[in-house]
Amino acid sequence: MTTHQVRDITYREAVREALTEEMERQQGMIIIGEDLLPGGGSFGVHMGMGERFGERMFESPISESAIVGVALGAAMTGGPVAAEIMYSDFLCVCMDEIVNQAAKIRYMTGGQARVPLVVRSPIGMTRGVAAQHSQSLEAWFAHIPGLRVAMPTTAADAKGMLKSALRGQDPVIFLETKLLYGVKGPVSTDPELLVPLGVGRIAREGSDLTLIATGLMVSRALEAADTLQAAGISAEVIDPRTVSPLDWDIMFASVEKTGRVLVVNEATLTCSVASEIAATIGEKRFNSLDGPVRRLGAPFAPKPSTPGLEKLSYPSVEQIAQLATEMMPRKRAA
Repeated sequence: MTTHQVRDITYREAVREALTEEMERQQGMIIIGEDLLPGGGSFGVHMGMGERFGERMFESPISESAIVGVALGAAMTGGPVAAEIMYSDFLCVCMDEIVNQAAKIRYMTGGQARVPLVVRSPIGMTRGVAAQHSQSLEAWFAHIPGLRVAMPTTAADAKGMLKSALRGQDPVIFLETKLLYGVKGPVSTDPELLVPLGVGRIAREGSDLTLIATGLMVSRALEAADTLQAAGISAEVIDPRTVSPLDWDIMFASVEKTGRVLVVNEATLTCSVASEIAATIGEKRFNSLDGPVRRLGAPFAPKPSTPGLEKLSYPSVEQIAQLATEMMPRKRAA
C-alpha cells in the first residue's frame, strides 16, 4: 500500500508537478508554448521537463494564434494538450481560436467532437510591467459558453484543478496568478488527488460578513479578515476557484448566514466577475441581505509601471477592511 505525503511546495512547483504526472499518465498528452526548452517558460513552470518529455514538448514561434490553433487541432485528434500563453494579455491575439473555435466545436458537432485542451496563462499584477502585461481578463472568457475558466489560488488547488482540467473533454482557460508562483503551501504527493472544477471553497469561516474574492485578492481578503477580527468583525472568505462555472451554492449559503457581502477582484469592475457575482446575489438572495452587495476592484484605467501609481491600481488589504467595516451596522451611543 502506497503512503502519500503532504509537503510544502510552491505554486509554481505544484503546476509543474501536475503537468509532469499527467504527461506520465497520459502518453498522448503534449505541451506547446514559447521558450519551454530549455528556459522552462517565462515563469519557469516547465523547468527540467524537457529532459524527460522533450519529444512531446513543442517549442513554438512567437505567435499565440499558432500556439492555440495547433493545440486545438492536436486536442481534437488525440490530446490532451496543454498550451502555454506567456502572459494572459496575449490571449487577445488568439481569441478567434479560443472563442469561435475551441468553445463551440463540441456544440456544433452535436457532441461528436471533443476538445481536451487546457490553455494555461499567467494573469494579473506583476511589479513594474505595466499596461500590456498586468491585466486580469478572466471575465472575457467567463462570458463565453463552452469554456471553463479556472483561477486557483493555492498550490494544492493549482495542482488538483490542473489535473482535473487535463483529464476533461472540454476546453479550459487555466489562469495562474503571477504573484502566487513563489508562494508555498501543503500539497499531497497522491497523483490521483483531484480538485473538481466548478466547486468553490470556504477559505475562512465567519459569521458577520462574506468576502468573495478571486485570484490574488483571496490572500488579501484573508489578511483583511485578520484586521476585521481584531475589530470584532467575523468575516467569512469564499474562494470560488472557478469563475466559469461559478459555485453559486457555496456563495448563496454564506450570504444566508452573514447577510452582508463584499466581492473583490483584481480586474476593473466594469463588466467584471465581481459585478456578475454581486448582481446575481442581489437578484437571487435579496431577502437574505441586510444591505446592498458591495464591490471592489481596480480603477478603470490601464495599468501603470511606476511603483506609486501601481500600488493604487489594485485593491489593497486596507481598502477591503475599510469597506467591510463601513458595511457593518453602526453601534448607537449609550
